[in-house]
Formats: sequence, C-alpha cells, structure tokens
Amino acid sequence: MKRDKPAVQSARQPPGRLYLPVKRTLDLLVSLVLMVLLAPLMVLLAVAIRLESCGPAIFRQERAGQGLQPFICYKFRTMRVDVDPYGASPHSRSDPRITRVGRLLRETSLDELPQLLNVLRGEMSLVGPRPLYVRQAAEWTPRQRRRLEVKPGLTGMAQVAGRGALTIEDKLELDVRYVEQASLWTDCRLIWATARSLLSSRDIYEKQYSRQADVEPDAVLRQQEQHRQ
Repeated sequence: MKRDKPAVQSARQPPGRLYLPVKRTLDLLVSLVLMVLLAPLMVLLAVAIRLESCGPAIFRQERAGQGLQPFICYKFRTMRVDVDPYGASPHSRSDPRITRVGRLLRETSLDELPQLLNVLRGEMSLVGPRPLYVRQAAEWTPRQRRRLEVKPGLTGMAQVAGRGALTIEDKLELDVRYVEQASLWTDCRLIWATARSLLSSRDIYEKQYSRQADVEPDAVLRQQEQHRQ
C-alpha cells in the first residue's frame, strides 16, 4: 500500500532562543565601535551642516518602534529648516528642499549615522524594517502590522531590494518577510548586501509612494500633526 507523503509545513520555525540575545549583543558591540570610530567624521558632518544652513545638525522625529512604541529617531538634517518635516519625500537630487551637504549625505546614506545612538539605546537594531510614522500603522493590514513584531533597523530587506524604487506596499511586504525569515544568517546577509549597495547611489530617491495614485499620506500626516499642535 502506497503511503501518502506528509504535508509540507509552510509555517517557518521561529528563530532559536539565542537569536535575540546574540542579536542584541552584536547591536551593542557594533554600534558602540562604529560610534567611536566614526565620531570625528560625525563631528565634521555636523559642522558642515551648520555652516551651510541655519538650524540644528540633527533632525529628530517621532517614529514607531517595536510593538508600535514611539521613540525619537535621529538623523543628520538634509533639508532646509523651513520645509515641512512631514512633506513628500524627494523624488530627485534636484529637489530644492535638499541642501548641498544634505544631498551628499542622502546619496551616501551618511545621514543615517546618528541612528547608531538609537541602536545603542535599544530602540532600533542594525537590521530590521525601517522606522515609519506611528500614525501610518492605522493604514496597515493585519499582515503588514507584523513588521512591528521586531525592532526597526538601520537596514533591511526593502533597502537591499530597491529602496526608493519600491512602493510602500512593496516595502511593507518585504518587512513582513524579514519577520518571517529572521535569523542571524539573514541579518549577516543583509548587512553584507547593504555594504555592497552603499558603493552605488541607485534608488536613493522615491519614485512612487504607493501603487494607488490617489493616496497622499504625507498630507494626512501633516494635517494630523497640525491638530496635535
């Protein structure tokens, strides 16, 4: 009598018990070492930003962390201080809102260096979904909200796969895939792929936010922020 083959399990086994402790240890060690080594560069970048335009060198904005817990995300400021912080993302390097120093920072990803402090504080990880606005979570499907099961990261699947060339729907799906495939091996592969992609300035600027042409989330966020104030 011929036996039926057992059904293939589609659900992935969760990472081992050591994954999160080891991941956190690596986050601490790597972020601390990088902050020490890159401190002179970060000081020079901060000075360059202040010399070119008035305003703070560090841009601070509330973002959604693990479990939708809000935290203040740090970046080097790349735009003029008089622009709307909740405005649409730049679509090209010629966007007049971007400063000259800011253009260099964006195209080399050096504007993300202050987030090493977020990693050190445990608000972010080296690898994970990029931190989005807290209020955007209300627009996500139950599957898309799974991206909140892990800490946001400096880099992730969406950044390696296409960055600005991807729509928000594409990015959210890749974020969920990361949650489903999380492991030290996955993290190492993404870090290596990120290091390679930094040599190129491709897909830095957003081409299309959403597949739905009538979606204007930035305007909604702006109105909500004005009501809060």
